[in-house]
Amino acid sequence: MSPVKRTAAKKAPAKPAKSAKAKSPVKSHREETMPVSVQSPRQSAATAPQTNLTLVDSRQEGRYVYGIIQSKDAMSFGKMGIGGTGELVYSVAHGDISAVISKTPVFIFDPTRENALAHEHVIETVMKQHTIIPMSFGTVFRTDDDIREVLRSIYPSLKDVLKQMEGKVEFGLKVMWERDHIIDELKKEHEEIHRFHQEITRKHLQSTYLARMQLGRMIEKALSERSTEYVREIYEDLRGVCVASRDNKPIGDKMIMNAAFLIQREREAEFDAAVNRIAKKFGDRLNFKYTGPWPPYNFVNIRLKLERGTAN
Repeated sequence: MSPVKRTAAKKAPAKPAKSAKAKSPVKSHREETMPVSVQSPRQSAATAPQTNLTLVDSRQEGRYVYGIIQSKDAMSFGKMGIGGTGELVYSVAHGDISAVISKTPVFIFDPTRENALAHEHVIETVMKQHTIIPMSFGTVFRTDDDIREVLRSIYPSLKDVLKQMEGKVEFGLKVMWERDHIIDELKKEHEEIHRFHQEITRKHLQSTYLARMQLGRMIEKALSERSTEYVREIYEDLRGVCVASRDNKPIGDKMIMNAAFLIQREREAEFDAAVNRIAKKFGDRLNFKYTGPWPPYNFVNIRLKLERGTAN
């Protein structure tokens, strides 16, 4: 039985710029920014040109944007649009790139589970046949022409990102350990900690508070060093089967690694084998869990900043 749990657990897309519902008509247009970047260990984010976006008016029909793909042809992907009404998901093209969209009121969507899963379901459906640059959750335009204008204004940046992401998918990898088990190991294997621990135990010190505080600091330092050593070793073992990686902040005191890896789709089996090989090497000391394939959420960042309308 594989020591690694691989699941296609659902992962919430990025939060929208504003989460509250629109409750008033818009008053005016404002110029907003649309940063586009590809992130890798060796590459800094590149910023796309600014573009004009529309504001919020729930009375008007708009277009919800899920992502950008390489295609010049009009396509439809089925009736699965966000909002619970089963709107058709289709594409709007500028040249040889297209936005994947569905009709919706001009509305700021709450990041509820239902909305997040609907957004993600469309992206996962499209990525079965296309490389998709996922858009941040809650991106809404007024018209197809507005979308074409954005595609036109940042066309070179989008083409560059599509080229870099072509044929690549993301996997998430989390590594946990049993902290108490590792501490027991340190008390046996770490020479300085072992000696100090034995001294406290042997002497039955009446005033051991400060001594135990010192022991605690020694253990924390050793835990940090061991965690760093394990994580470095895992990254080095996976370097040969991934294109890039991103280190996210671990969650809780049991997690020592929370990473995303960008890999070539055709090397998925190699990545799977490599993760299982590493997990077997660490045995009971570490618990590996990874999910995917995902769109390159951690390596592409397209975010439209929408502003709430102001009441007249």
